[in-house]
Parts: sequence; structure tokens; C-alpha cells
Amino acid sequence: MTDATPAAAPDAAGTPDSPDYDALTRDIAEVPAVEVIVTVAVNLMSAAAVKLGLTEEGEAHKDLDEARKLIHALAGLLDGSATEISSFHAAPLRDGLKSLQLAFREASIVPDEPGQGPGEKYTGAVYG
Repeated sequence: MTDATPAAAPDAAGTPDSPDYDALTRDIAEVPAVEVIVTVAVNLMSAAAVKLGLTEEGEAHKDLDEARKLIHALAGLLDGSATEISSFHAAPLRDGLKSLQLAFREASIVPDEPGQGPGEKYTGAVYG
């Protein structure tokens, strides 16, 4: 007995097993750089919040070493792109970064010296 279902013909969008990379490349080519930067920053912020235990699962995903890396990367991204994105985009991202830095300081058993916390190389010392 044979399967009566015809094989799906590949279409312009590709198949689930092999996406159409040309279409994906065209899509990203149309996205303004500011949107890419902000999206990456928001993803870093979200990941850092999870690693700080600030989500509903809390302690289940808490990993301060990972959070430090993510916060440091976020601070570097914001510092490096400060002149490229408007204050409209940068101000809330900086506020979020500061909140994460303060949450990290609060969650740390042995707090870093002022100016030595994650991302403080770029932002300066963060105080509550």
C-alpha cells in the first residue's frame, strides 16, 4: 500500500526543513539599523531579567554569572550605539539597564565595589 498524500512541492517560501534564505535576507535588509539595535537590546534585557530571577519562575533560572555577562553586553551595546539611536530609543533602554544593574547588586551575596559591577565599565558606578 502506498501513501495517498502527495508530496508537498517546494514553494517560494521554502519548506520547514529548508527555509528560503533569500527571502529572510531580503526581510532583514529592509529593517532599519535602529530597530535591529533596539531589538537586540530588548532581548539582552529580557535574558538578563530571567537570569536575575525576576520572572515568575524566579529562582529556577537564576544564574548571576550569566546575568553579569548579559548586562555587560547590554551596557556595551548601548554605549557603542549611543550616537546612532535617538534619545527616544536610548532613554528607556538606559533606564532598563540601570534597573538590571541595581537588581544584580541586590541579588549578589558579595556585592561588587562601586564601578566594578556588570556594565559599570560603560555606565559608571550605579547607585540606588
